[in-house]
Amino acid sequence: QGQLVESGGGSVQAGGSLRLSCTASRDTDYENCIGWFRQGPGKERELVAAIYTGAGFTYYTDSAKGRFTISRDNAKKTVYLQITSLKTEDSAMYYCARQSWPCAPLSGGRYDNWGQGTQVTVSS
Repeated sequence: QGQLVESGGGSVQAGGSLRLSCTASRDTDYENCIGWFRQGPGKERELVAAIYTGAGFTYYTDSAKGRFTISRDNAKKTVYLQITSLKTEDSAMYYCARQSWPCAPLSGGRYDNWGQGTQVTVSS
């Protein structure tokens, strides 16, 4: 069973920044598309950003444009999510997941192989 491991979450004050990491244990878990999702208290899980790990093409949902940046380091099999100007409403569990080829990066329902998540808590 493949595995994606998220890290980098924590407790920060509003206005701060965090960089989350999603590291794959196998090449096959890193191929094609990796997406970052979040699920806040009482909310449904939502896709925020995605990336083609090979070509590096990036995609963002409307809620993520402007403050979120997704990137990858292929040598480390790691996808990052940088979040700046954090707001209290960004507090959530953040997950990464992979989508097989052919991937539709912004189709959240097509992702699988979920990590365990990393918690982000933003205080005012």
